[in-house]
Amino acid sequence: MSDAGAFLRLMGAAWILVRADALIPREAEPVLPGRVRLIGRCLRLFAGPGARKGRPGERLALALERLGPVSIKLGQVLSTRADIFGHAFAEDLGRLRDQLDPFPTDVARAEVARGLNRPLDSVYSSFDGPIAAASLAQAHPAVLIDGRKVAVKVLRPGVERRVAEDIAAGRLEPRALAATVARSLQLELDLRFEAAGASELAEVMARDGYMHAPKVVWEGVAKRVLTLEWATGVALSDPAALDQPGLDRKALADALIRAFLSQALEHGVFHADLHEGNLFVAPPAVLMAVDFGIIGRLGASERRYFAEILYGFLERDYLRVAKSHFDAGYVPAHHSLESFAQALRAVGEPIFGLTAQDVSMGAVLAQLFEITALFDMRLRPELVLLQKTMVVTEGVARRLYPDHDIWAAAGPVVRRYILRELSPPARIKRFADEGLKAIEALARRIEAPLQPQLVVEADRRPHRLTWFALGAAVAALAFVLAAVMR
Repeated sequence: MSDAGAFLRLMGAAWILVRADALIPREAEPVLPGRVRLIGRCLRLFAGPGARKGRPGERLALALERLGPVSIKLGQVLSTRADIFGHAFAEDLGRLRDQLDPFPTDVARAEVARGLNRPLDSVYSSFDGPIAAASLAQAHPAVLIDGRKVAVKVLRPGVERRVAEDIAAGRLEPRALAATVARSLQLELDLRFEAAGASELAEVMARDGYMHAPKVVWEGVAKRVLTLEWATGVALSDPAALDQPGLDRKALADALIRAFLSQALEHGVFHADLHEGNLFVAPPAVLMAVDFGIIGRLGASERRYFAEILYGFLERDYLRVAKSHFDAGYVPAHHSLESFAQALRAVGEPIFGLTAQDVSMGAVLAQLFEITALFDMRLRPELVLLQKTMVVTEGVARRLYPDHDIWAAAGPVVRRYILRELSPPARIKRFADEGLKAIEALARRIEAPLQPQLVVEADRRPHRLTWFALGAAVAALAFVLAAVMR
């Protein structure tokens, strides 16, 4: 799609929102500045016949559904933040998680048979109607030939074209964000990648025990088909989920936060779509995740910086948090480290130790955005999914247990990582490893041009490079010790 076509598509999206009175809704007038109220009234001159039906969240949900998969993803994120947008608004958007209009079961059955390249009854003894329908795919309960109950995920017909059009229009947005979102959506359209991600994350979750994942049924996997063993428990999107007898809601909220942080920090790979439609709960505090289409990854350095930032806030060491931002390049070096630490203190101190109901996340986010602009903080592509997942996960945890203390839940995981990865012995090992890699690279560069001569003169100087490498290693070790002891 050309830039002109993408621009027209964005204008079309804005028109749909205006027609639904979902851009500057009339219900928001009492809290809006006069100029914004005037703009809203002008826009409502173009509103459609349905603009006066339903609440703002209901109208926005219908508009986002019309706009397609990418817009639905945005609505799913908003639906998890009742603490910011209000419970009614969040509940109205909740249908975007897994309650969209499904496509016919006959179409799904034909798509599964075509995708697996074999008759449907050669894999499944039964294949029933959809139980959940989302933006990209829908899920069907089925039973394998061997009697195991499974869930079969099938992509929507024509969804690849809709996503391609949304991605093209998104190119007009900030490039880092657009590229990250586009890449994750492209991967979601090949369910073989999701199967691999589900398998990998199941192994990761098994190590920590905070969260679980159903096993992949590989004989039921194709590009547009994914079969997983049946998830135990009740989906959090079901109002009855939190009414199960014996459910420990605080323990579930703790497990959710710790599962996300452990995946990101300990393993560098995390489930990046943890909204309520993708989480199942069972008493007393069993948490199971599904839908592994979006997976986030962090490199070793990003994990260390992330841990430093979290640990600094946990310990109220704002200078440490600020230094982590500068070391990571998140804040340009020409700014004052101390001034940035002061700005972080202004955000952290008012909310430290408070429960969810005592914290206005809207006010906190507004203040963070002001700091972002003031200190020229750059959007880091590798952290886009991490930041988005943190917002969603925190919102779900607060719904599970409204008085949840996010920082107290995060503490054990963050401190464990800090003690293991950022302690003096760990720093010595990391510096030593980096020094040895540098030495090996230098030795290869020296050896390459000298190789013919080394063969000829091998008897005369067999240990010269060995002694050179040993001397370099000693020098590197001295440098490491000096750096650690400072």
